[in-house]
Amino acid sequence: MKTLSDWLAYCEQIHPKTIDMGLDRVRSVALRMGLAFKCPVITVAGTNGKGSTCAMLESIVLQAGYRCGVYTSPHLVHFEERLRINGQAVQDTSLLDSFARVEQARMHAADGTHKEVSLSYFEFTTLAILHAMAQIDLDVVILEVGLGGRLDAVNIIDADCAVITSIDLDHMELLGPDRESIGREKAGIMRTGRPVVVSDPVPPQSVLDTALALGADVWLVGKDFNVSGDKQQWGWAGRGRRYSGLAYPALRGANQLVNAAGVLACLTALREQLPVTAQAVRNGLAFVELPGRFQIIPGQPALVMDVAHNPHSVAALAANLDAMGFYPTTHAIFGAMADKDLAPMFSRINPMIDRWYFADLPTPRAARASELLSIWEGCSTRKDVDAAIFASPMQALQAAIDNATPADRIIVFGSFYTVGGVLQAGVPRLHAQHLNS
Repeated sequence: MKTLSDWLAYCEQIHPKTIDMGLDRVRSVALRMGLAFKCPVITVAGTNGKGSTCAMLESIVLQAGYRCGVYTSPHLVHFEERLRINGQAVQDTSLLDSFARVEQARMHAADGTHKEVSLSYFEFTTLAILHAMAQIDLDVVILEVGLGGRLDAVNIIDADCAVITSIDLDHMELLGPDRESIGREKAGIMRTGRPVVVSDPVPPQSVLDTALALGADVWLVGKDFNVSGDKQQWGWAGRGRRYSGLAYPALRGANQLVNAAGVLACLTALREQLPVTAQAVRNGLAFVELPGRFQIIPGQPALVMDVAHNPHSVAALAANLDAMGFYPTTHAIFGAMADKDLAPMFSRINPMIDRWYFADLPTPRAARASELLSIWEGCSTRKDVDAAIFASPMQALQAAIDNATPADRIIVFGSFYTVGGVLQAGVPRLHAQHLNS
């Protein structure tokens, strides 16, 4: 293969299932590769808040002077976004040797005999990224779980500290029908005797039971660490460490304080292996960036982008939109996967939206824009709301810009494909047509 695109196209074709839960195949190839890390590993699972938690951890340890590698998924625009080294996405060419190494190990046992192991796209690409990270002299590795936890490919690596963010209903066909079942899957990233930070304020009992059965060192909100604050600043205290007078995280949204509290608990749990100063914490939280998480782009109209794609995250988005203040008209570009629980998402955010622009997405897993429109029509009780369908998020955005006044607000939310679709040519800077008249 000559390019990263060649490898990714190949990975899409070699396994019969898009999602194939289980660690046996991916672990066997990792063993053939001798995959291992010499530095502390932090693994982050959860329904919502994983990306924000990884970004805050990364920002703080970089401020502390550590060399850091972060693996997150999915990406918004380019595959290379999935691997950040010292805060920067890697170059596509730097991954080619690692893809070749996975293919060699996948096809041949350690003794050189031909024993092919079939890998899904996610398993193959995860192994390639883990291999690329292992070739670099890093001080800390941060791994975001792709789906679930127990059977996710990143779980072949033993975490020195696990973080479990908020747990809610998503991917129920794979993870189970309720929070208890889903929590049990997320809890699979815990390891005996090692710390696990549970930043969900009301965790499922299954998470606590798993920690007890394993003998993991569990850190719980309200018991092992606490948060306090007012409108100007906040503080954190837990297990022999205290931070006071902290500025709120640069990532917007009320839920980010929950994520930040878990981040400080994780770093406190690892303080012997990975000490950080209070100044690194302050700077890291102040400078953290993460595209597509309640990201507000100033302009006329204002643009908000958020990868909220389940009822819990859409509820958080609605609350954050409400806190922004008054806008004459709010336009929403939306696209989502077909397996999402769409009705409660629409019910929660419908009061905020005055015009809908439903978009087709470039993946067979996505719901058609016409299907989204039909489901929305079954949920909407407002008679003063317009809706239309479009062939892509970019076409939908252009229609919203054409309809908007400078004082309006445009929201792009749903799947990573939706937000990524409007970022293909970079971050849009909006200037409503009415400004030029």
